[in-house]
Order: sequence, then structure tokens, then C-alpha cells
Amino acid sequence: MKHKDQRPLTIVIKLGTSSICDEVTHEPRIANMSLIVETVVKLRREGHRVIIVSSAAIAMGLKRLDIAKRPKHLATVQAIAAVGQCRLIALWDELFRQLNQPVAQILLTRNDIADRAQYLNAANTLLELLHMGVIPIVNENDTLSVMEIKFGDNDTLSAITAGMANADYLFLMTDVDGLYTENPRTNPDAIPIEVVKDISQLTVDVSTAGSSVGTGGMVTKLVAAELATSAGITTIITKSSVPGNIHGIIRYLRYLKRQEGESNGSDKSINPTVPSDLSVSDPDIRLSARSITPLASADSVARDSPSPPRTPCRTPSPPPRHTRFLPQSHPMRDRLFWILHGLKSHGAVYIDTGAYKAITRTNRAGLLPAGVVDVKGTFSASEAVSLVVVDRKTLADAEKEVQGGGEANKEVRAAVLEEGEVVGKAIVNYSSVEIARIMGLKSSEIESLLGYSDSEYIAHRDNLAFAPKHV
Repeated sequence: MKHKDQRPLTIVIKLGTSSICDEVTHEPRIANMSLIVETVVKLRREGHRVIIVSSAAIAMGLKRLDIAKRPKHLATVQAIAAVGQCRLIALWDELFRQLNQPVAQILLTRNDIADRAQYLNAANTLLELLHMGVIPIVNENDTLSVMEIKFGDNDTLSAITAGMANADYLFLMTDVDGLYTENPRTNPDAIPIEVVKDISQLTVDVSTAGSSVGTGGMVTKLVAAELATSAGITTIITKSSVPGNIHGIIRYLRYLKRQEGESNGSDKSINPTVPSDLSVSDPDIRLSARSITPLASADSVARDSPSPPRTPCRTPSPPPRHTRFLPQSHPMRDRLFWILHGLKSHGAVYIDTGAYKAITRTNRAGLLPAGVVDVKGTFSASEAVSLVVVDRKTLADAEKEVQGGGEANKEVRAAVLEEGEVVGKAIVNYSSVEIARIMGLKSSEIESLLGYSDSEYIAHRDNLAFAPKHV
């Protein structure tokens, strides 16, 4: 009898430029790409649905055009990406063709998913390709992307793709095999971290960069992990040079899932005590001990694992080393995920703590003008804006301390607003000019001031999206 956890999985695999091309010569890593293809086809033949998010268009273009270094001029980089994307997808297609596996190319920019209908079309296309047994290969459309419509890096793109496809797992493949309690390159006693239970406990040094031809790094992977786990997707960081790790990790996690279902446990077999004040410095990342679990050794897995199930079940060997970010227990609905991560903010609306509590409580309300203290940027109705919480009393007290008002008052106000916390996004019912006129007022006063009243709310509650830690 087949266990319920043996259902087909949807798996997104993100591959950075350094996983596909040599950083110095820009030569494609054919051997590693071939191993990736073999792993993906093996997963497909087991019934799983697989999406690849592949970087390296620019690196491939540099090699094709015999250019040693990535140029700085945007138009030149975009032209190189156009050349490189042809080479990249042709190489993937040829490698998969050897195993009779069809692939499809999907190129996206943030603009492509900013419209709700386009977002749903992209999601439906992904799902239909998976249904047809095709491997979608996704990349950012570097030929068209400018800073205003870029995802920023393919780690973020992979997390959004995973959300669109309702994926079970997101694998972020990199040149290290996970997070450590210290930098393993400088400290041989560094302890590998297998489980991160609460990613909000992580703080990072954002100075870390990726490869010279890529845009990512460990920091961007942590951002992507937070994004994906908020959508209920288990996110895994593991070594890209050993693609077979993916299959081993999935097999191990399915075994744990089956054990959990039969014993009503919750991964207790790999949750030993963690010393306090652990710091992950690959690169300079600090973790709260409450949010992480060290990687279990073979002995500890054998010693602490629950009793075998009654039905014959072969216990797998300890998994390949990795770091696993557990999904949120109450993931975001699809529309809220789209608002928070698919839309670009065109400005900011500053709200007081009272309004914040009202719009994030269980029986939450919409955002009323009375709760707004300021507005930033120029935007129109129906556009997305960031929601920033500030303390109204602190703002008022700071302004009182300024003698004479004028420019000094504006500077003090700006300084207090700058310290506000971004908590989410909203699709607004009024423009920035209109909000500036009605902020702080009752909804009943909107019509008398503007001459019309499209809504009593600055933003309806269905158009408010918050990161999980803020709800």
C-alpha cells in the first residue's frame, strides 16, 4: 500500500552562475550540468514535477563573444545576455535531449507578474508544462530588465517561481553545503546547521556578494528562504557540485515524514540541544539558538530515531549535508503572496501603531485615513505601496522640540519616519496626493474634502499583505 507521503512532489531547483560556468574562464561546467540533468530526470521518472531556475546567461554570453570581464554599460550587458541566453537554453536542451526529456524556456521580469492576470497566466503555464511532463527552465529576462523591474537576483526569482507553482521544496544550490555555527573555512570546529525553524531570528551582514558574473550570495539565499517559507515551502541550501544530494535529501525527508505520521512526532529525532549565542559567519550570519538545529551525525540518527514502523521500511542513511528552512505553519494565500512579493512598491504610506494593530488582528479591518500619519513618493490609485509603522506620539514630541518649524521641522519629521518599520504592502484606493490631503481624517470627511469618495478605506483589508512575523 502506498503511503500518503509518497504523492508526487513539485520541486524547484535554483542554480547560480557559479554552478553552471567557471567564474574566471566562463567555460560551461558540462560535467556538473550533466549530473544535474541526470538528477532531474531521475526525479521526473519517479513522478515528481521539477522546475529549474537557471542563471548564467551573461556568463555564457561573455564566453561566446570572447569578452573577459562583465561590462558596466547596461545596454552592453543586455546585449551579452541576449547572446548568452540562446547558448544557455541550447545547452540545457541538448543535455536533456540525451535522456529524451523535453524542456521549455520561460523568461520573466517583475513587470510580467505585476498584473494579476499576467501572474495567473504565468502560473497556469508553469502548471500546464509540469502536467505535460516538461521541465520548465526559468530565468530573468536580462535583455529587457532594468533596475526598476528586476527581481534583483535569481534566488528571489526562484522563491517567487516556487510560490507560483505551489511547490513543496525549493533547493538553493550553492558552493557551500549549508549554514554553520562559524565560518568553516577559518574554524574547523564549526558545526553544520541542518534545521532553521524560525528564519525571523536570523540577522545577516549584507556586505556578502556572489560571484563576479552573478548577483547573489548567502544573504540573498536567506531572503529567498524567508520568502518561500512564508508560502509554506520547505527551502533547502546544499552543495551544487553534488546534485545527487537533492535526491538523497528528498528520500530522507520523506522517510521522516512517514515516521512523523506514524508516531505523531515532529522531527524530534534530529533536534539535539544547541549551545547559545551561535554565530554563522558564512558569511557573517548570526543565528538565534532557538531557531536552529545542528546536523545529526550517523550515530545520533541511529541512536535517537523513533522505533521502526510496523510495516517493513528500510531506514535511509543520514542525509547529505544541507540546511533546511521549515515552512510557516500558516502560509500566505496566493493573492497576498502576489501582493507582497510580486508587486513593486511605488511609494510608502506611514501608519501609526493603532492602525497597525487594527489591520493585523485576527478579525482585521481595512486601513482608514485616520491611521495614516504621512505619505512618501508619487503613486496612483490601485498601485502597491509599502506600509511603514511609526509611533505617532514620538513623531509629535519630536516636532514639538523643534523651535521655529520650517525646514528644521521637516528634517526632524523625516528622521522619525526613517526609523519606521516596513511591515508589508498594500494596493491603495487613492493616489499619493489624495492620501496626503485626507490622512488623519475620518472617512466621513473624505467626500467633503476631495469632492468624491471612492472608498472609506485607504486600502481594503483584502489588499493588505504582511510578512508572517507581522501577523
